[in-house]
Amino acid sequence: MALNLADKEAIVQQLSGNLDGALCVVAADYCGLSVSAMDELRVKARAVDVKVGVYRNTLARRAIADTDFACLTDTLVGPIVLLFSYEAPGAAARILRDFIKSNDKLEVRGLALDGKLLGPDQLPAVASLPTRDEALAILLSLMKAPVTKLVRTLNEPAAQMVRVTAAVRDQKQ
Repeated sequence: MALNLADKEAIVQQLSGNLDGALCVVAADYCGLSVSAMDELRVKARAVDVKVGVYRNTLARRAIADTDFACLTDTLVGPIVLLFSYEAPGAAARILRDFIKSNDKLEVRGLALDGKLLGPDQLPAVASLPTRDEALAILLSLMKAPVTKLVRTLNEPAAQMVRVTAAVRDQKQ
């Protein structure tokens, strides 16, 4: 179906809007994927706040031209689906990693993260990035560890004294 100029501009604006808050964009070749499999991918993505879209490559190139995701320009060849991750940088990669296990026809072309193009071999590494809540939990445990160790160290002489007196008491009984 032929698009007029206004429709093309609207698509580019929509794609630019998708790119604005995105932390990571993944481009994948969906050639050979059935409609039901593509719907399944969309449902899984929607559940974790990842947007999935199929756009004309020329329009996608225009939308990403002046963004951090301009490095994806060379990967936009052939039938490409774009996944936009907003909450966690690895969310889109996790979905694709799990989806590829059951649908081997989907092939990752590239990932854009912090303005850098990562190859398909980096998908497992990006998928293993922690979510925001996991990262905060890790940070909190790292901040809490020195205080906990200090309290244990300060409490140890008193605890050792209690253990010694308990041992003496048990020995005399």
